[in-house]
Amino acid sequence: MDKITVLGATIAYYQKNEQDYISLTDMVKNFGDDTMIYSWMRNRNTLEFIGIWEELHNPNFNSNEFVTFKSQAGLNSFNLTPRKWIEATHAIGFFSKSGRYGGGTFAHRDIAFEFASWISPQFKLYLIMEFQRLKDEERKQLGWDIRRNLTKINYRIHTDAVKENLIPPKLTPRQTDLIYASEADVLNMALFGMTAKQWRDSHPGDKGNIRDYANVSQLVCLSNLENLNALFIQEKTPQAERLRKLNQIAIQQMRLLTNDTGIKRLEAGGK
Repeated sequence: MDKITVLGATIAYYQKNEQDYISLTDMVKNFGDDTMIYSWMRNRNTLEFIGIWEELHNPNFNSNEFVTFKSQAGLNSFNLTPRKWIEATHAIGFFSKSGRYGGGTFAHRDIAFEFASWISPQFKLYLIMEFQRLKDEERKQLGWDIRRNLTKINYRIHTDAVKENLIPPKLTPRQTDLIYASEADVLNMALFGMTAKQWRDSHPGDKGNIRDYANVSQLVCLSNLENLNALFIQEKTPQAERLRKLNQIAIQQMRLLTNDTGIKRLEAGGK
């Protein structure tokens, strides 16, 4: 569960089955209470909207009950609540969550935006704008995580190649670490033109390491270099020769990557 703020109202949203659901209960706090949700649901136009939404997205939707509700809509005696709708039609567009904090009625964002329009057109526009901003931030973070995980996976391939081909038996852990550090710096030198220590010495106020400050193009190139270095190690290519080859490849790939429009969009946050 996460929260967004719209015109001073704090609104919870929740992911369920990889779909976004927004709290209708939170949405009405500055306008009234949950009775507004019930008034909205008994409206014939609302009923048709949520029914058609279910028919489009829910293979288990009970359309017969939907027809029954439509025939009753408009009568003074007709009333409808999220719970009644869910139980009768097996709807998935709503769900209720209990709890003192974050409890209430949630609706799929398509339905929540429709409800927001009924509350206030201004509120709907600000809700969509804020929700979109939050999703953009999530996509940026996801993209960064994917790129970092890709580098980590290839780093494992690379270190395994080092272990199997460069580390003699009966070395001390300290000696093993030195070999790993040396091979990591082969990649650092090929791509960044400096070792990890040289970067730390020239950036005394920065946390992390040189790779934490790499851009998208450099991370993609680094991933490729790790795979290639693992192959060169298995082929018994001397370290100096590997460094020369990797540097040439890095120069070529960076020229291509820095001119790639897809990479540029990733670096700009997917815009």
